[in-house]
Parts: sequence; structure tokens; C-alpha cells
Amino acid sequence: MKEGDFLYGKLNCNLSSSLQVTTEEPEPFCPLGSATGMGNGVREGQVDFRGQDVEPTASAHLPAEGIQEQKKVLNSLMSGALAGAVAKTAVAPLDRTKIMFQVSSKRFSAKEAYRLIYHTYLNEGFWSLWRGNSATMVRVIPYAAIQFCAHEEYKQLLGSYYGFQGKALTPFPRFIAGSLAGTTAAMLTYPLDMVRARMAVTPKEMYSNIVHVFIRISREEGLKTLYRGFTPTILGVIPYAGLSFFTYETLKKLHADHSGKSQPSPPERLLFGACAGLIGQSASYPLDVVRRRMQTAGVMGHTYSSILLTMQEIIREEGLIRGLYKGLSMNWVKGPIAVGISFTTFDLTQILLRKLQHSTNVER
Repeated sequence: MKEGDFLYGKLNCNLSSSLQVTTEEPEPFCPLGSATGMGNGVREGQVDFRGQDVEPTASAHLPAEGIQEQKKVLNSLMSGALAGAVAKTAVAPLDRTKIMFQVSSKRFSAKEAYRLIYHTYLNEGFWSLWRGNSATMVRVIPYAAIQFCAHEEYKQLLGSYYGFQGKALTPFPRFIAGSLAGTTAAMLTYPLDMVRARMAVTPKEMYSNIVHVFIRISREEGLKTLYRGFTPTILGVIPYAGLSFFTYETLKKLHADHSGKSQPSPPERLLFGACAGLIGQSASYPLDVVRRRMQTAGVMGHTYSSILLTMQEIIREEGLIRGLYKGLSMNWVKGPIAVGISFTTFDLTQILLRKLQHSTNVER
């Protein structure tokens, strides 16, 4: 019995040794192993594991690219919203005064504009100069956010289409990108512009708040009234937004080419934006007057059925220059300031957000 036990133990020891050797020193891998069933289980497991390991690594880049694009769009929206809010608030008293002259038959002059501002201040208080600015913010924040974000996206699309990816666009695509951005924003936010114009030219007893304007217009004049003046708005925004973005982008490119600096300073940005606003608003101003007349016709005792008839009536009653260009000199003060602030705020906010994101990524 003892001899049998000895032989049995020796056999177990040999079997254990052979198993350990097989596990620790597997035979060289053969591609035919998995097909013929001759490869060992450990090696096949390693092949499958490696194959699975590659896929997450490759696909991990796709969500990362999507996240980066989402961050880029979000940055543009936030920067545009802030740019519009800051710019419009800064020039709100001048903007309100301009609208009041645009929708009336009074002759415009700098002296009359000053009298109107002073009279409003004395009778209604300092903050009345910003009356309608809440409606302006409700309109301009989404408008500016959409416009600037759309402009960035259109630049990318047109750059890809014309083969300028990563480079500055040529003049025509540059103009088209601005026009499309302005048109997109105007189409999506137009009723808010209508409400803002009504609040600017009416006493506060007539409309208590933005919601009240919507309700009263819908009830008394019909929902269609909310889109009165839509056509001249779109026709005006094409040259206005196109020329504004075109001028600003062109001046930045010329500055980079001649100065050797990749980015202009904030004062230079303000100057470039002011030039852009001056050119853009001068080109589209008559249509802006027509738009305001059609928007406020219901509360000013007029009936304007089309762009041409509105222009004809304005020219007949007030003359070509005094009618269609009424308030333009004030716009030459207000417009460049607003557009300059808007473009500068957008660019600087974009730069700040990128730096914050970069520092966050470095810390991680």
C-alpha cells in the first residue's frame, strides 16, 4: 500500500508540473489555432481581449469631437447674447428717441432730439429713457446669440464649400455668411422686434408689459399683425448684416496682414466695429424707416399695406431725404457705438471662455 501511495503522489506531482509549464509557457500563437481548434484557450482569450480594447479607443474620439463642437456652439451663443445685451443697453435712450422720430411726421434735428430726451426725462423720469429696453433685451439676447452663432457656423460651412477651411474667407463668401446669419436671427425673433417697437412709441399706460402687448395685439389686431413689416426687415437685414460682418472681418484681416499681429487690440476692435455699423446701417436705413412705420401703424393712426405704398406715402408727405433718412444722423452716433461694442464684446468673451476652458482642461 505504501508503494502505491508513493506512485500515486508522484503521478499527481508530474501532472501538476506539466500543467504549470503549459500555463506559464504557452506555445507560439498560430493564426490557424482558432480556426482548427488547436490553439490553447489562454491565447484565444488574449486575442479577443485585444480586439475589444481597440474599439473603445477609436470610438472615444468621436464623442470628444462632438463635445468640442457643442462647447464651441455654446460659447458662441453665450458670447453673442452678452454682446447684444451690453450694446443695446448702452444706446437704449438714443435708440428709443430715433424710433419716436421714425414713426412720426416731425422733422428731425439734433436739437429736437435733445429736446425730446430732456422732455421725457422731466415728465417721466430718468429710467423712462430705457422704456421698452426690457422688450429689447427679450428680443436682442436671442437675436444676437443666434446671429453670432449662425455666423460662425456659416463661415465654417462656406469655408469648407469654397476650400478655405481654417483660413479667412474671400469677400463674397464673407458677405454671404453675414447676410445669412442676420436673416436667420431676424426670422426666428421677429415678433419680439414688433413688440419692442410698440412699447417704445406708446405711453406706459397703454401696455403694461411684454405679455400684455402680445395679448392686446392678438386680440385687437390679429396674430398676423405680429409679422407686419417682416418683408422690409428681411430685405434690410441682408445688406445690413452682410456689410457689417463683411466690413469687420475685412478690417481685422487687413490689420493682421499689415501689422503682423494675429489679433487687434480692444480699442482697434471698437473702431473696426464702429466702421462696420456705420456702413451697414447707412445702406439699409430707408428700409428700417419703412419697417418701423409698418410695425407701429396700428397705434399711430396710419394704414400701410406694402413696402412700396409706405415709401410713396412717406416721400409724398415728408420728402425723400427727410422722410426715408429721418434720424440717420442720430444713427451715425448710435449705430457705430452699438455695433462696435457688440463685436468687441463678442470677440473678447470668446477669447475669455476659450482660456477658461483651456485652463480647466490643463488642471484635469
